[in-house]
Amino acid sequence: MMKTPMIGQTAGRRGALLVTTVLCGLFTACAQPPKPLYQWSGYQSNLYDYFKTSGANAGEQIDKLEAQLVKNKAANEASPPGLHGHLALLYAKVGNDNAAKAHLEAERALFPESAAYVDLLLKRRAAASMPAAGASAPTASTATPATAAAPVAAAK
Repeated sequence: MMKTPMIGQTAGRRGALLVTTVLCGLFTACAQPPKPLYQWSGYQSNLYDYFKTSGANAGEQIDKLEAQLVKNKAANEASPPGLHGHLALLYAKVGNDNAAKAHLEAERALFPESAAYVDLLLKRRAAASMPAAGASAPTASTATPATAAAPVAAAK
């Protein structure tokens, strides 16, 4: 024989369920959404435009991203990873090596995990800007064992 619940017990369960639902609704309604870690703002759309146009509008991109940096700083919001790196790329593209280097160093300072890559880029940039005609190439009389072996190792 099946035992039927009493009417009072069913009403009590429904009441408890209703109270629980109302409390959950109140707590979630009062909760603030978490503040984003970085202010992405227009960075992603600017990056998309850069690749869409094959980098043709570097000057316009620089203006937009610099404006975003100013806005983020004024609002005390963190700029996203890669923004300074992308600005460095744009500045290098227009020939402003000092600004490119400054933004790479800012990227490294803000995001230490990028240090190895930024150091590689800075090293390559420095090597590319060295004089090409013989001034830096060691001669047989001035070469140390390490620099004399480098061309041999590179040839293998």
